Amino acid sequence: MTLPSQARAVVIGCGIVGNSLAYHLTDQGWSDVVLLDKGPLPNPGGSTGHASNFIFLVDHSKEMTQLTLESARQYRELGVYTECGGLEVARTEERMEELRRRMASAKSWGIEPVSLVTPAEIKELVPYIDESILLGGFHTPGVGVVDSLRAGTLMRERAVESGGLTVSANTETVGMDVENGRIRRVRTSRGTIEADTVVIACGVWSPLLAAMAGAHIPLTPAVHQMIDIGPVPRFEKSSRAIEYPIVRDMDVFMYERQDGTGLEIGSYAHRSILHDPEEIPSIAEAALSPTEFPFTQSDFDPQMLDALDLMPEIVGDESVGVKYAINGLIALTPDGMPILGETPEVTGLWSVAAVWVKEGPGVGKSVAEWMVHGESHIDLHSSDVSRFHPHQKTRAHVKARTFEAFPKTYGIVHPAEQWSSDRNLRISPMHRQEAELGAVFHEAAGWERPQWYDVNAPLVERYGVEEREAEWDARWWSPVINAEHLAMREHAGLFDLSAFAIFDVQGAGALDALQRAVLAQMDVGVGRVVYTPVLGPGGGFKSDLTIMRLGDESFRIVTGGAHGMADKKLFRDLLPADGSATLDDVTTAWTTIGLWGPRARDILASVTRDDVSGEGFPFGHCRTLEIGSQLVLASRISYVGDLGWELYVPIEQGGRLWDVLWEAGQPHSLTACGIGVYGTTGRLEKGYRAYGAELESEYTVVEAGMQRPKVKEQDFVGKEAHLRHREEEPAAILCTLTIDDHTSTSGVKRYPLGREPITLRDGTPLTDAKGRRSYVTSAGAGPSLGAYLLFAYLPPEHATEGSQELAVEYMHERFPVTVARVGAVPLFDPENTRIRA
Repeated sequence: MTLPSQARAVVIGCGIVGNSLAYHLTDQGWSDVVLLDKGPLPNPGGSTGHASNFIFLVDHSKEMTQLTLESARQYRELGVYTECGGLEVARTEERMEELRRRMASAKSWGIEPVSLVTPAEIKELVPYIDESILLGGFHTPGVGVVDSLRAGTLMRERAVESGGLTVSANTETVGMDVENGRIRRVRTSRGTIEADTVVIACGVWSPLLAAMAGAHIPLTPAVHQMIDIGPVPRFEKSSRAIEYPIVRDMDVFMYERQDGTGLEIGSYAHRSILHDPEEIPSIAEAALSPTEFPFTQSDFDPQMLDALDLMPEIVGDESVGVKYAINGLIALTPDGMPILGETPEVTGLWSVAAVWVKEGPGVGKSVAEWMVHGESHIDLHSSDVSRFHPHQKTRAHVKARTFEAFPKTYGIVHPAEQWSSDRNLRISPMHRQEAELGAVFHEAAGWERPQWYDVNAPLVERYGVEEREAEWDARWWSPVINAEHLAMREHAGLFDLSAFAIFDVQGAGALDALQRAVLAQMDVGVGRVVYTPVLGPGGGFKSDLTIMRLGDESFRIVTGGAHGMADKKLFRDLLPADGSATLDDVTTAWTTIGLWGPRARDILASVTRDDVSGEGFPFGHCRTLEIGSQLVLASRISYVGDLGWELYVPIEQGGRLWDVLWEAGQPHSLTACGIGVYGTTGRLEKGYRAYGAELESEYTVVEAGMQRPKVKEQDFVGKEAHLRHREEEPAAILCTLTIDDHTSTSGVKRYPLGREPITLRDGTPLTDAKGRRSYVTSAGAGPSLGAYLLFAYLPPEHATEGSQELAVEYMHERFPVTVARVGAVPLFDPENTRIRA
């Protein structure tokens, strides 16, 4: 066939996600879309062709669950979804605890029915299982198997019939042309297509395609072993391809499912086997398909013994032989999430990579919405391709993290789990001093940040802080955090905030660019500091951050490191086309030290001659101070709710500033405090919201209780929607809850960690007018209040201060809670007298 010479968009890749995206682009109104693949159709040779094709609905990630549920909906609509049910079985008590967490996540995300089942009930559902080795399981009747190749074909055909799509199989992409930072054309084996929008949906090949345009899609091909054994006597009279629930044998990282007359066995228990994209053979060279590598029997032998233990009737039957066995390639990313969105390096070049069959159609629809309307109905911030920092895009980092992550595919991963690979890359200038104080380092955006300091252990007894008896609740946590918090509230605390991402926006057009980007009024006096949400077109949250006005045409953006690169792209995309404003990433040029607490002013005043009094340096202002021979940009704001400053110095001077402040603070009982105080206890006591927790695109400024008295006249992204939200009754209101009694049925006190459902005392879930369930967005201690705090959006009829009708469900038990605060007024220092002292 002859390719068109021009296209509105070119989608490269005819796996499930490429087909889905092409269909949804045409369904959203785009025409002149071209879909390419170097392989034949309907199975071009990618991972879709050898996928096991089952869909388990429940994930602890809300984003992944929503994508999966949307995918299941579409598969059902296409008539390719066979519901068979799914069982996740436990051989250990630790796994049973994890399955109780699964129950909570299912309720938080609205997945019903689900249940915990006994070994006997498992046997009833899967009669060929040996239930004697099991303690129980988690049953989801809605789990199913799909025909992903047929689904892709149907979507492709629908898009072609609409007149909006041209499909070209056996067409290899050989190059891409970029001009002035924008994609301009795709060069293929059948000709060149001019296009300002190109989407890479190539799975394990995606890094190679991105490199053609000078962009990065940081993933690696990895082996997932599968075998199919049969014929199985029990299955020979089956009337359909699968009649029994799929079994995930989670403790040995395996799954087993009926496939016609055979039993498919898959494993994530073998060693991590990673490949480079360049190693994938061509279609002509591949024995089966490019992504089906030769089976390495020795890697699978131990897993066959585990399968024999669980299903001896089938696996132990000598008449049942191996029909098919492969080392199938899948795409893994450094953080386990898909890679979606417009690449930060090249305008118009989009990624839909590292997407599995279970979320493929959901991703296709969501990214199509993002491309056409500027955002999707599902918040995709955890999957945004622009989330990666430069070091996270390197092949060495990708391989180190995916090598560590592969065994965790079916692992029990704690919400605060820390990586052990590729650490100590970004080191703050205070690192030596922090290590000497016994800092326990957690990682954020590659930075090593003290979470707490072991030197402060004696404070635990002094302040009477309780330990957590349950190991899960205490993992990656220490009572020292609460003790540091109380020491800061009593005296002062010193914080390493080097992980901030910092961008300078300058030029004659800087003010107008920032006015367009953020909700808050930015035409403020030089020396003012503004905290502001950043909204999407629908009026939901895209970020929240602070901006300092350093001059008439000079502004400094300070945002969290984890989301910093996405924020960088967001602001860069809104810069004026005439070049009247520029954005410079100065993150590695500066370091930040936080100094807060009632004695913070005494400490700072002792090292500078500048006026730092309440009148001379009011809250919400910034200016340069002389501290010895250092010029320090001081910003009087606080994320912990106490008097103090963020202090910025050139990064090579950070160690010196830390030492000066530390020495000056000793007469005032200054305590080194970790991020456990900064990000959790201090924040929660003050009711401060956090992006990615309380602040997501599906919630509004009004629902979060962050609306301002009036809206600025200047236009900004999301303004029309925000004005509409201010006139509507909110469907939910963000509230602060306290747990009334932590005691579980075993007598052990339990402490929820976040994402648990909020229910009525009888377990009935709460659902707001938009169909959203109430769940814990943030959880942690409020040491100054003597309470354990939970944030949650509640339907208005349940958002009543003092109400004691609700509970939090944690580990399949309900703990009573009180609605302590409705809206944004904090429980601690509600008049803000400390922060403004």
